[in-house]
Amino acid sequence: MASGVTVTDEVIRVFNDMKVRKCSSQEEIKKRKKAVLFCLSDDKKYIILEAGKEILVGDIGETVDDPYKTFISMLPKDDCRYALYDVCYDTHETRKEDLVFLFWAPDSASLKSKMIYASSKDAIKKKFPGVKHELQANNIEDIRDHRELAAKLGGQILKVEGKIV
Repeated sequence: MASGVTVTDEVIRVFNDMKVRKCSSQEEIKKRKKAVLFCLSDDKKYIILEAGKEILVGDIGETVDDPYKTFISMLPKDDCRYALYDVCYDTHETRKEDLVFLFWAPDSASLKSKMIYASSKDAIKKKFPGVKHELQANNIEDIRDHRELAAKLGGQILKVEGKIV
């Protein structure tokens, strides 16, 4: 079921900036987004970047100790969201960096919100080609720490965001 919701150009630009890592200077790297939340506009016609709901790479170590825990704490308790998280993890073979798309639909959200976000999910996913990992969470226990994230990423993961799992 399609909702008719449109993804804004800003959302697409943010995705492309996160996907393509062509930062050259330290200042550009610090401005790169580590995580962002997307929500519906007030009129429910557009998927937009949620103001103030982002983590920059430069925030890590300065104002953010654990980017994943900070990311999880940004999710609203009673409403749905879409999110992108740029996860760093280590396997037996190598260190990897992948984008994770999260559809957050907490049990406490209204039925109306769950329905419109669920029916609009395909619209945003189509604008995010190449995202390897997609998660859906309905309560914080699904995604609360690095172990849950590692399990959802699959494979032989040793560390997520530098934390042993």
